[in-house]
Amino acid sequence: MSLRIVSLLPSATEILCALGLRESLVGVSHECDFPQDVVGLPIVTAPKLDPTGSSGNIHREVSNLTGQGLSVYEIDTGLLAELAPDLIVTQDQCDVCAVSYDEVVAATRETVGLDTEIVSLSPRRLRDIWQDIDRVATATKLTERGQSLVQSLRERLEVLETRTQGQGKPRVACIEWFDPLMVAGNWVPELVSIAGGSADLVEPGAHSPWLEFADLERSSPEILLAMPCGFDLERSHAEMVEKLSDPGWQQLPAARTGRVFAIDGNAYFNRPGPRLVESAEILAALIHPESCEDLLPPLSTRQVVL
Repeated sequence: MSLRIVSLLPSATEILCALGLRESLVGVSHECDFPQDVVGLPIVTAPKLDPTGSSGNIHREVSNLTGQGLSVYEIDTGLLAELAPDLIVTQDQCDVCAVSYDEVVAATRETVGLDTEIVSLSPRRLRDIWQDIDRVATATKLTERGQSLVQSLRERLEVLETRTQGQGKPRVACIEWFDPLMVAGNWVPELVSIAGGSADLVEPGAHSPWLEFADLERSSPEILLAMPCGFDLERSHAEMVEKLSDPGWQQLPAARTGRVFAIDGNAYFNRPGPRLVESAEILAALIHPESCEDLLPPLSTRQVVL
């Protein structure tokens, strides 16, 4: 009898598929859309807010829900019971990113009992992501395959880091949210460093912090990248265009030299899984286009012009 797996976040779905477990997936989250053939699987979660709103509206809705002690997402417990998974992969890194771990445990115990294993991922830095891949591989009895996947991802990053050495380290600001302003933390500063840049607004592994515009001004970024969590390229570009209508933003070094870009953060940087290697390659192409422009995936970025 084959394993029945439910994934409650996009990065877990990508990890499972990279391990060759697509056919074992019987349910996914509402945000799981890669690889393409997971689209159409039963959807086990749903947001309690309108995810199509502006960053300011989404923040207000999230604050309203969490202020009442409510979750941002809900689980379809009836569907979960029907799917009867042997394994559920979730996360406990961020309650705004996916269903909270406590809710997953409660829903699982209520619907499918104690026999269902729950693997919860908690990535902060790249090493945590490699460990998460190992844990998923171990839970699915694919330990060697997991080790091979991690090794290949690490080797690709090592090759990239070598390629960008000795070319300077321009200051890079990665914007994870606009209203209020937030800079990307966790694994993103590591990716920036590997790609040949410097991200000095947040330490590697630290949660993404809120900041004032004055903090951004003081950092004087030479490259400004918009990668709002959960936003595709079109939405990221629209919000960055709006910000650059402000004279203060126009005075940032990156804006004055035309090095402002929107990125499809939803597909890449916001998902702590295998495609973080492509995320680092995108950064390298934008930071050092003279030597790495060939690494840029199509339709992944768009320059924001004043």
